[in-house]
Amino acid sequence: MPKTPPPEPVEERIQDIDLSSEMQGSFLEYAYSVIYSRALPDARDGLKPVQRRILYQMAEMGLRPDRGHVKSARVVGEVMGKLHPHGDTAIYDALVRLAQEWALRVPLVDGHGNFGSLDDGPAAARYTEARLAAAALALTENLDEDVVDFIPNYDGQFQQPSVLPAAFPNLLVNGASGIAVGMATNMAPHNLIEVVAAATHLLEHPDATTEDLMEFVPGPDFPAGGVLMGLDGVKDAYATGRGALKVRGKVSVEPLGPRRTGIIVSELPYMVGPERLIEKIRDAVQSKKLQGISDVTDLTDRNHGLRVAIGIKTGFDPNAVLEQLYRLTPLEDSFSINNVALVDGQPRTLGLKEMLSVYVGHRLEVITRRSRYRLARREERLHLVEGLLIAILDIDEVIQVIRSSDDSEQARSRLRSVFDLSELQAEYILELRLRRLTKFSRIELEAERDALKAEIAKLQELLGSPALLRNAVATELDAAAEAYGTPRRTLLMNAAPPKPRASKGAVDLQIADAPTVLVLSTTGRAVRIDLGEGQELTVPARRSKHDAILTTFETTVRSEVGALTSAGRVVRFSPVDLPSVPSSSVQLAAGTPLRDYLNITTRGERIIGFLRFDSETPIALGTLQGTVKRIVPNTLPVRPEIEVIGLKAGDVVVGAAQAPDDAELVFITTDAQLLHFAASTVRPQGAPAGGMAGIKLGSGSSVLFFGVVDAPDTAVVATVSGAEGILPGTDAGRAKVTAFTEYPAKGRATGGVRAHSFLKGEDRLTVAWAGPAPAQAVDPTGAVRRLPDAGARRDASGQPIEGVIGSIGRTIA
Repeated sequence: MPKTPPPEPVEERIQDIDLSSEMQGSFLEYAYSVIYSRALPDARDGLKPVQRRILYQMAEMGLRPDRGHVKSARVVGEVMGKLHPHGDTAIYDALVRLAQEWALRVPLVDGHGNFGSLDDGPAAARYTEARLAAAALALTENLDEDVVDFIPNYDGQFQQPSVLPAAFPNLLVNGASGIAVGMATNMAPHNLIEVVAAATHLLEHPDATTEDLMEFVPGPDFPAGGVLMGLDGVKDAYATGRGALKVRGKVSVEPLGPRRTGIIVSELPYMVGPERLIEKIRDAVQSKKLQGISDVTDLTDRNHGLRVAIGIKTGFDPNAVLEQLYRLTPLEDSFSINNVALVDGQPRTLGLKEMLSVYVGHRLEVITRRSRYRLARREERLHLVEGLLIAILDIDEVIQVIRSSDDSEQARSRLRSVFDLSELQAEYILELRLRRLTKFSRIELEAERDALKAEIAKLQELLGSPALLRNAVATELDAAAEAYGTPRRTLLMNAAPPKPRASKGAVDLQIADAPTVLVLSTTGRAVRIDLGEGQELTVPARRSKHDAILTTFETTVRSEVGALTSAGRVVRFSPVDLPSVPSSSVQLAAGTPLRDYLNITTRGERIIGFLRFDSETPIALGTLQGTVKRIVPNTLPVRPEIEVIGLKAGDVVVGAAQAPDDAELVFITTDAQLLHFAASTVRPQGAPAGGMAGIKLGSGSSVLFFGVVDAPDTAVVATVSGAEGILPGTDAGRAKVTAFTEYPAKGRATGGVRAHSFLKGEDRLTVAWAGPAPAQAVDPTGAVRRLPDAGARRDASGQPIEGVIGSIGRTIA
């Protein structure tokens, strides 16, 4: 048997390299990949690559909100196979976060099944289902109109967008978190409506400062709510991109049973779950660090939301125990802001203005590219339509030219030469179907031609005007805010939390008891204006949201104030934690909803005025059913809540104010009757009394406004008419402003005089107000609306107004 020859020697290929240089180069490539392709969001759409790929692929799969859910595993497989060359766990984790309403302020994925909680993880991808949320459509719309650049996927087989069009500022709205190599990002979520207002303001005023933008975005708005303590960290973060915040849970001290008091936690700091809080409380109690707690019960359910009841032992001050909870448990938590995002492919630390500027620039580019695309498509279509019209006008000759041609190429050439057509027009005519040769088709084509010319002119005008482009961006931003925006959830407190003390017992806030003025808007927002020596309130330099004033009230920072509600009760509170604004520029948009501050949860109950408990000046109240009452505050009992009027079934208080004997009490009804009479005709009564007849109401009418006029010579009456059957917001109605002296006084319990004449289609007043001039009107969202000039007759019908008026108040004098 022949021997097998030995194998030929293999030539060795050994290359000497410097290990330190190789490690340095490899590590830099790895760091760049993590920073650019995994950990940091793009400042334009606020998304990391995996999030962007998930949303794009779900849009490509047709998983719209109006269609059924599909298994999450299918989405993960499509994303992994086509766009994201990483493990399925990383993709599914990103998908789950996009669906968690406690993680994102505006969730982008609509999840079905167990997507986890703050204390537990989600079910496996094979058990859950998903589809796009409505807000995600705003991020992915117009991708087929060349609005962004597309880049190849990891193997070059598919294309993916380098960035999404993003119809709202997702980076600010939903925030972001991620750890890269040598850097990290942690961005807080914000309220969509507030962020859009700031972006719109920046579009109109490119030189706006961070302070100007903070009038619209006063602070973060976490999905779980909570209370943000102190705005110093917010200001640092918005100015420099870095800052630290203190967030507390929302709590209230309530009776848990007979002779038993407890602390009810209804909201927790961002990403803190109830199980974690309960575990920390139990650990602190067992280690003897936390005293005064008898038990902790988690009462959270789907119907009532988060609710943790902390029982307090007999003899312990709940406020002192609460201070220990803030210090020792996650009931107060820190949130460090580090706004690092990619700008032109480079990581940058961004302040509020920089983030908005990058987004606004992106949207301007998107609208510009979309308009150019649409212009090109319409010009192409107009070119074909004009050629088709030429053919239809002389169709017999066109048919003769085609029939006498040897082939299609000759027919195309002859059509171009005879009728002076382009190659595209000639080809389009050759493909024309006979059914398009009717007279009706010609009329349709002429209408289409005119419509195309109008659209082309409009698009050319838009592309030629930077102002129109900015206006288009602002309009689409407003539409996104209206469609997906929700009210603020996080309560902002201007005062920082007190520093913990070494001694046991209640914590002294150590805040100076300085003079202050409480200002309450007609939309329910309140601010505190601390006045120094000789300072006075001044009118703001420019109007902003919520600037219609319901009432102002002079007091001190740490004093007890009574808040009168429409339910006929007085709630005691201290204004120490209300947001404070400068006396030289009072902006109520920075205020907090007073209902939230006072923890008023009854539906429809609102704050209508303030009172001082040691005052001897009577307070006048007027109700929906025409009852009037005066009560002296210093006769009220000392209790946290006091009923100040006995209301009949279905009746509510519509207005309240200080009413000395020489003041005028004013009623205005829905059927446009106004009655005013001297306050001295209403004798003061005790708290349980139900008042006396104030105005005689017509059939089907009710009281729309009740107030007190101290200076009739300078007062005005503003009324807005409408119709009961019209949907709110569809018809602005008619408004007028009349001098108060035009209305003669009548006796109490009479019907008053006509205050507004109705035109055809009108049958009621929708808004009415009487008080010192000038009157200030706002729409239901708080935006300022213009009223007609004063001077109309008392029985006039008013003038048409441009926007819907939600309420009217006075300005700060």
